[in-house]
Amino acid sequence: MTKQIKIHVFHTGTVIVDKNLPFHHPGQGPLAFLGLNHFSKQDKVELPVSSYLIEHPNGLILIDTGWNTVNRSRLGQLKNLNFQYPANQAKLPAGQAINEQLARLGIRPRDLDYVLLSHLHCDHADGLALVKDAKRILVSEEEWYGANRDHIRYLSHEWRDVPVQTFKLQNTGLGAYGRSFDLFGDGSIQMIWEPGHSVGLCATKVKLPGRDQYVMLAADGGYAAKSWQEHLTPGLVVNRLAAQKSLDFLEKTANDPNCIECLANHDPQVQPHTITLK
Repeated sequence: MTKQIKIHVFHTGTVIVDKNLPFHHPGQGPLAFLGLNHFSKQDKVELPVSSYLIEHPNGLILIDTGWNTVNRSRLGQLKNLNFQYPANQAKLPAGQAINEQLARLGIRPRDLDYVLLSHLHCDHADGLALVKDAKRILVSEEEWYGANRDHIRYLSHEWRDVPVQTFKLQNTGLGAYGRSFDLFGDGSIQMIWEPGHSVGLCATKVKLPGRDQYVMLAADGGYAAKSWQEHLTPGLVVNRLAAQKSLDFLEKTANDPNCIECLANHDPQVQPHTITLK
């Protein structure tokens, strides 16, 4: 068994949103992220949509799925719009879908031991159908129950006919709220609860057992390193105070000397690359 972990950072397309969606500034109203008063292309930003493949001694783990290939057609894009996402434009160039990127590494969806979802917003869960043959697909109980009751912020057709299961957060003392899920029971893959942007959002902490250094996959707790550097919560939140507390945790994490990289999902400064822990 190899004693190293590799993390492949993919860009599974991009998303075009109003400039207020990634960064909420003081004084803005709660719906500023929708950009209802913005009609110029200059008011839009194009952000990467990241997914992560973890080569772990215990198997292959995918974090989030990016966009589905249906978004390559106008009809497919219209299917993925609802009240919550009037300005959410998906772009998925050829070769960037998660199944296409895995195929280049010689990996089939059924080879994946786990798909772990940070949360179920469309840019993270839309590609679920492309990897539905993975051995296990997991999301936090809080996110699953919240997403299936909320038909505004979520698009439930994205996980229709996909065998999604849930994991239970435990009181571990990790994170801003002290709750996490340890996938293998050895501290190497931990889903850390960071609510605010969504009710069940989780970051992923990756480390080798017995080692101090780690990588934090921050999901949408902050949209970019700029978020925790300038104390800017996401524009889209279900609870602004909770989002700020989660962001404070990410700031502390990013400044931890043992943190090799703290990666936000939509950071335009982050390019596809591979991190090796050994």
